[in-house]
This record gives sequence, C-alpha cells and structure tokens, in this order.
Amino acid sequence: MTPNGGVESPSPRPQIHQTHHPHDTPHFHSTLSERKLRRFNCLIFAFRLAAFCFALSAAVFIVATGSGSPRWYDFGAFRFVVAANVIVAMYSLFEMTASAWEISRGSTIFSESYQVWFDFSHDQVFAYLLLSAESTGTEMARQLRGVATCTSTNAFCIQSEIGLALGFAGFLFLMISSLLSGFRVVCFIINGSRFRL
Repeated sequence: MTPNGGVESPSPRPQIHQTHHPHDTPHFHSTLSERKLRRFNCLIFAFRLAAFCFALSAAVFIVATGSGSPRWYDFGAFRFVVAANVIVAMYSLFEMTASAWEISRGSTIFSESYQVWFDFSHDQVFAYLLLSAESTGTEMARQLRGVATCTSTNAFCIQSEIGLALGFAGFLFLMISSLLSGFRVVCFIINGSRFRL
C-alpha cells in the first residue's frame, strides 16, 4: 500500500492472508482420524487372519488323522468340528477381503450400515457355531481316551486333540473380532459412523 495525498491506494499485489478458500485450511484433524481408522482396520484384519489360519489348521489336522482305523468321519462330533472350522475359515477369508478393501479404498464393500451389522451378526453366529463344535469334539475326545481306541491308535487321538486346540484358538480370535465389530456397531448407532472419529 502506498500513500497518495493522504489516501492509501490498494497494492497491485493481492494479500495472501485475505484469501479464504476451503482447501487452504490445514487437515490435521482429518488426517489423524484417517490414521486411527486405518490402524483400527489393520487390527481387525490381523484378528481375521489369525481366525482364518487357526480354523483352517484345525480342519486340516483333524482330516489328516492317519490312514488307518478309526477315521475322523466315523464320529459325528468330529464331522461337526471339521464342518464348523471350514465354514469359519471361509467366512474369515471373506472378512479379510472386506478388511483389505476397506484399508486400501477407505470404504466398505456394502453400504456402511449393512456392513457393520453384517460383520457383527455373522461374527456372533459363527463364533457360537465354532464354540459348540469344539465343545462337542472335546467331549468325544474325552470319551475316546476312556476306551481302547486311543490305546491302539494313540496318534489319532493326539492329532484330534491338537486340531481341537487349534479350533479353540480360532474361536478366541473370532470372538475378539466380534468385540471389535460390536464396537463399530455401537459407534454407528451413536455417531452415524462405523468409527468414532
């Protein structure tokens, strides 16, 4: 600004601080929120991956219980355990894909409201399915320990018990995933968003 006869004339250069554009404001809060959401989604992905690995390993251990007699499909409880672990492994694989999609794209596969309820409800159903199967299988393994089956074919019983232990670990990680998806449901109900930003 230059004085001209007591009157100030405007400077030919525009003043930077007078420009008010929405994109000129800093994005510290939104960047922090995005990082929190990304970290939370990575945590969910890690638990989904663990549930997938343990459920699949449990099914493989029980199916591969040797070539002699008895076999896993001779017992209804072990058939239930294998089926439940395969279902949970497939579901966990789908949820891992959904989590990876959300981490990379920042959006859910389905609409946000449908996604949070889908994740939570299916986590609950499959967690209880797996717990029921593992409990049934554990009771069967306990009964087999009391008869001659485990005396003659001890490898069958040991491998079955390892498979059951892996299945319980899969249930544990699925329940943790269920707690995290429950947290997202609560945030969605309160704030209208799947995560409290």
